Amino acid sequence: MKRVYVNEEWCLGCHLCEYNCAFANSGETDMFKAFNREDEPLSRIRVEDGAQDGEAINFAVNCRHCETPYCVKGCITGALSVGDDGVVRIDHEKCVGCRTCIAMCPYGCLVIGHDHTMLKCELCLENSAGSPACVTGCPNRAIVYEDRG
Repeated sequence: MKRVYVNEEWCLGCHLCEYNCAFANSGETDMFKAFNREDEPLSRIRVEDGAQDGEAINFAVNCRHCETPYCVKGCITGALSVGDDGVVRIDHEKCVGCRTCIAMCPYGCLVIGHDHTMLKCELCLENSAGSPACVTGCPNRAIVYEDRG
């Protein structure tokens, strides 16, 4: 299965992946309109900024679509599921916002939405042509979408 991978050595910490993700999931066709709404769109990926031994480290954190997704196992309403394609998805009609999935995810990849239900990366399969928005919007190609089998 193709997944999103991040090379932290190439990440500039520009946060463009976050903006592209939020826009792709906003339902808008105009970026200006998307980011000027009362409820700005939320990104399903986030860049962690830090330092190690005096060197800046930036790393984009997103859903890993694990082979054994603990978030799915912990979801009390069955809102999280794994599709035939291996993608972990959220059924927003079933999600009650209990946040059990946040506690279960070892990577911290879930986001609380404006309506208090959960959001997560679903690889932009519903709203892009080919690659996820975070990948196509990364100026340094630190984020890739590939099958590493």
